[in-house]
Amino acid sequence: MPDPAARTPEKFCRSKLMSDRTTTYWITVPSPLGSLSVAARDGAIVELDWGGRGARALAVDQPPEIAGLLAEAARQLAAYFTDGQFRFDLPLRPAGSDFQRAVWDFMLAIPAGESRTYGQAAAATGAAARAVGGACGANPIPVIIPCHRILAAGGEAGGYSGKGGLDTKRWLLRHEGAYVPSEQVSLF
Repeated sequence: MPDPAARTPEKFCRSKLMSDRTTTYWITVPSPLGSLSVAARDGAIVELDWGGRGARALAVDQPPEIAGLLAEAARQLAAYFTDGQFRFDLPLRPAGSDFQRAVWDFMLAIPAGESRTYGQAAAATGAAARAVGGACGANPIPVIIPCHRILAAGGEAGGYSGKGGLDTKRWLLRHEGAYVPSEQVSLF
């Protein structure tokens, strides 16, 4: 059996059997933020993980349509990391509540290089800003669904659940040419 580690990251695809008995397929791609693992199921991207999950799953052959979708996701991620203004165009199916999906749709409408506040997202979705923060933290497809574009009131960074936390959020905003919240923490 060939050594999976010897394959190139763009070609090394992974899968795991989910509890609903559908197969999720993975591809792990390099990025300036480290390896990213992207998952697809039933013709859509369902998850992006900071390097770990794809590497823990079993390697299997993929149906051609899934292999093509994952290759396109890898291509688009590479384009984004080359040009922060790149706009993703992938079928997405993040698992979440109706409210979470409304917040994620709000995020998808924010152009690269711009940001919105938790309060603006709350007003648009009819929820509290704290609930929006929870939906941001639960985003299963960060970077592609740009939760990094949501800031706290007054332009503060807020939080970021991706690997590297606020440093990663600031890097993504800087990469897109957006306002980058201060790296100083104010106690007053």
